[in-house]
Amino acid sequence: MNHIDPSVTVDSSVKIGYFSVIEKDVKLGANVIIGNRVTIHEGTVIGDNTTIADGAVLGKSPKPAKTSTVKLSDSIPALEIGEEVTIGANCVVYRGAKIGSSTLIADLASVRENVEIGNYVIVGRGVTVENFVKIGDRTKIQSNSYITAYTTLEDHVFIAPCVTTTNDNFMGRTEERFDKIKGATVKKGARVGGASIILPGIVIEEETFIAAGALVTKNTEPKTLVKGVPAKFVRMVDERELL
Repeated sequence: MNHIDPSVTVDSSVKIGYFSVIEKDVKLGANVIIGNRVTIHEGTVIGDNTTIADGAVLGKSPKPAKTSTVKLSDSIPALEIGEEVTIGANCVVYRGAKIGSSTLIADLASVRENVEIGNYVIVGRGVTVENFVKIGDRTKIQSNSYITAYTTLEDHVFIAPCVTTTNDNFMGRTEERFDKIKGATVKKGARVGGASIILPGIVIEEETFIAAGALVTKNTEPKTLVKGVPAKFVRMVDERELL
């Protein structure tokens, strides 16, 4: 048995599994498929031909801990999901996020509030996308990567599995840190190898190639290959590999 509020916009083309809850003022596009035990919170907008797998929670309102540095506005807009999006099993996508068309949010991923994700993006299994993140079109983030708050990933960026981004050089101490919290900016076409770590505020320039396991402590130059701990210049990226 499902609970669907009478105010929900839904037509006969929508398919809903068992034991799902859809709260008031939700708008479901044509041919949307909703699995079992899905919760869709108030005001969420879902585009045509989108598929939502079992156990997903969409439009959840954030509630930071008392000691959290997250500052929320009084009014967070409803979650917006574009057309032909796939939301995996047991994903949690918060209110205040905006997901572009033809994007995949894979199983067990988490997307926080105040996040913008473009079109044709892949957010892999178990990926965490924190608040105030922007992700450009056709970017791929592979399994178990961590995209910290205030990070920007531009178009056509590739993030390999288990990459970690960071945003706080003070690691939670001193008042000074509040004005300096900043994630990485990874520019168009850059590629970040598996298990790399990017320190706060680093700029990864266009078409940079970061080798697996690198510790990136300095801004890169465009079209360069860097590797090591700390990461250092090795050579220019082969022209055949560029976008």
